[in-house]
Amino acid sequence: MKELSLKYGCNPNQKPSRIFMEQGDLPLEVLNGRPGYINFLDALNSWQLVKELKAATGLPAAASFKHVSPAGAAVGLPLSDTLSKIYFVDDLPVELSPIACAYARARGADRMSSYGDFVALSDTCDEATALLLKREVSDGVIAPAYTEKALEILREKRKGTYNVIQIDPDYVPQPVERKQVFGITFEQGRNDIRLDDPSLFENIPTRNKTFTAEARRDLIIALITLKYTQSNSVCYAKDGQAIGIGAGQQSRIHCTRLAGQKADIWWLRQHPKVMGLPFVEGIRRADRDNTIDIYISDDSDDVLRDGEWQKFFTRQPEPLSREEKKAWVARNTGVALGSDAFFPFGDNVERAHKSGVQYIAQAGGSVRDDHVIMTCDKYDIAMAFTGVRLFHH
Repeated sequence: MKELSLKYGCNPNQKPSRIFMEQGDLPLEVLNGRPGYINFLDALNSWQLVKELKAATGLPAAASFKHVSPAGAAVGLPLSDTLSKIYFVDDLPVELSPIACAYARARGADRMSSYGDFVALSDTCDEATALLLKREVSDGVIAPAYTEKALEILREKRKGTYNVIQIDPDYVPQPVERKQVFGITFEQGRNDIRLDDPSLFENIPTRNKTFTAEARRDLIIALITLKYTQSNSVCYAKDGQAIGIGAGQQSRIHCTRLAGQKADIWWLRQHPKVMGLPFVEGIRRADRDNTIDIYISDDSDDVLRDGEWQKFFTRQPEPLSREEKKAWVARNTGVALGSDAFFPFGDNVERAHKSGVQYIAQAGGSVRDDHVIMTCDKYDIAMAFTGVRLFHH
């Protein structure tokens, strides 16, 4: 099949719409549903991300995409009891496979942003992963293969309309890519840089020059995630997954703050008070996630005051004070941070430090590199100048 007609483009008024190949056949097949223009943008960007993560780490990888940027990305490391609980996968009737763990991590990093996501899997979608997908609000999934049981489960989702795409894992695109804007064609070489190249971590200008094996892995995950995130972007990573992604901001410090806030929320979800919230039976997953976010925020009274808490909880929970939140966030350590371009000032490092960042990989090359290095040394942070910019538009 050389082309596939779509219902419409980014918006309903944008017709006609299609995807097509100028040479050869499309390297994908729609097994269920009717994916749209944005679905395919998410699917093809996210597939590249997980394919690169798998190649770089040797582990199954998954990504949760929204509006052509990842809400989460992860590799298939086993889940602790705590992560299983905060990702709400501790009740699955089958054992979590590595690819299911990868998706649980990717989806669980930022559940608010992942609502209605498009999912990419580096490996065959199995029953466990399909069961996780079935229970979430999601637009579709792309993977190189599906087991018969997984396909049966997914074809029942959304009254049979869930989008399921199978892609040829051996497909390699042409080395030059093109796009049109306002009737004008842009052309550039594909960004095929390898972000697991050890040379990216050779230029370490900070006093602390030690990167653990886990830190290098997490920095590689952060950098590959940024390669497919709308710029400007910053990614915090820990334990084999992105825990906070700041995408599409005009200012670098705003990226760092946004990603840091998301990383803090990920960590705060593990606070005993949050894990022990007494939710009413049968609460919708989206309502539960939203309630947790509000409970953690400065607006917690919106779900704790009389007349409101009864909608969500069996008893009125104790608030999580600002002092308790600050103390808990301070316990998060060993976080890695990647940036898709250089840090212009040390304020980015100051904000990153507040969220437990101890390792940084960024392009370098700012006229204020000396100030950035000095700020890293202030907190004993190890930082590598990769010399690589990762803008994506």
